[in-house]
Amino acid sequence: MRILIIEDDERIAKPLAEDLKHQHHVVDIACDGIEGWEYAQAGNYDLILLDLMLPRLDGITLCKRLRASNYNAFILMLTARDTTPNKIIGLDAGADDYLVKPFDLEELAARIRALSRRSQETRQLILMHGDLQLDPRNCHVTYGNKPLSLTHKEYMILECFLKNPTQVLTRSAILDKLWEFDKLSGEETVKTHITNLRKKLRAVGSSEDFIETVYGIGYRLCPKEGQI
Repeated sequence: MRILIIEDDERIAKPLAEDLKHQHHVVDIACDGIEGWEYAQAGNYDLILLDLMLPRLDGITLCKRLRASNYNAFILMLTARDTTPNKIIGLDAGADDYLVKPFDLEELAARIRALSRRSQETRQLILMHGDLQLDPRNCHVTYGNKPLSLTHKEYMILECFLKNPTQVLTRSAILDKLWEFDKLSGEETVKTHITNLRKKLRAVGSSEDFIETVYGIGYRLCPKEGQI
């Protein structure tokens, strides 16, 4: 998932971001409500972890603003206010879940998994295209029953293609979906990862154009590979 943390306390935000990255999520951090709004408008996030008490724009107002703009990401509120009225206010503002500080990272991970199961896009089904199979439950990838050893970014790029098997993906779209805003990566980075991914696929028997280049636009999975 691509996750935005909107939290002004670095002692919470940074360790939380590192833990989520270790779980193979892409994570950005915004330090106040206005910055959070700007990040949300610029990025297509699956989940927003939103602190209730934020400078410049509070979490309740931000949540309402996001929902008023038809922003469809899951919103999980984080707050030190452990009272039923505050929970009701947060949920009525459009939040999908509510977690009280201090919280256990394992509980947060469980809440995130529960939210992801509610999304059609993130259902944990085995993704297939021709002889290639990717199992999101254990991040295991095979081609013709031969295992592929992929880097984290190679895996995420391949998963992105498999979730959009007929779509042409531009380099900028892949960057926007799979890289954090604060990482200085350009489109050549995407090209390099795809080149390496193609080499690994060919090494286990895929066709030369398993990932096709659509010149002047981007990349897509070869339709012939997916034929039954």
